[in-house]
Amino acid sequence: MEPEEFDSDVLRQFVKAFKKGKLKPIVKSQPVPKNNKGPVKVVVGKTFDAVVMDPKNDVLIEFYAPWCGHCKKLEPVYNELGKKYKNEKNLVIAKMDATANDVTSNHYKVEGFPTIYFAPRDKKNSPIKFEGGDRDLEHLSKFIEEHATKLSRAKEEL
Repeated sequence: MEPEEFDSDVLRQFVKAFKKGKLKPIVKSQPVPKNNKGPVKVVVGKTFDAVVMDPKNDVLIEFYAPWCGHCKKLEPVYNELGKKYKNEKNLVIAKMDATANDVTSNHYKVEGFPTIYFAPRDKKNSPIKFEGGDRDLEHLSKFIEEHATKLSRAKEEL
């Protein structure tokens, strides 16, 4: 609630609108990227649901902070990962600046940087957190191939 004039009538109208479900939550978000054609899709607060929660695609998402040293070190590896899987129709490699955007799902807890989740297309509310492995191309690829619901690439490599 951000009224210019705050009084009891404004508060009453706000509470009535809230009870009727007519309020939209305020989501902290950077502007939606105009060009998002690269191998790693940029997700912002306003596009989180459309990209990460899309039931048609598996999504690997990295939540990062621009000032984080580990995140900066991961960036070239993550871009290589995006290039490796760019031709997969049902897999999105994505990243989100978690310091400038709200994560609109409670199932994605970000307590440190970088935090990486795999969101299977059929289990968006049960994402799998990448933990314990090296953040290199080999381990991230293995993580994707282990959890992906539909990968044409995995079959080719066997």
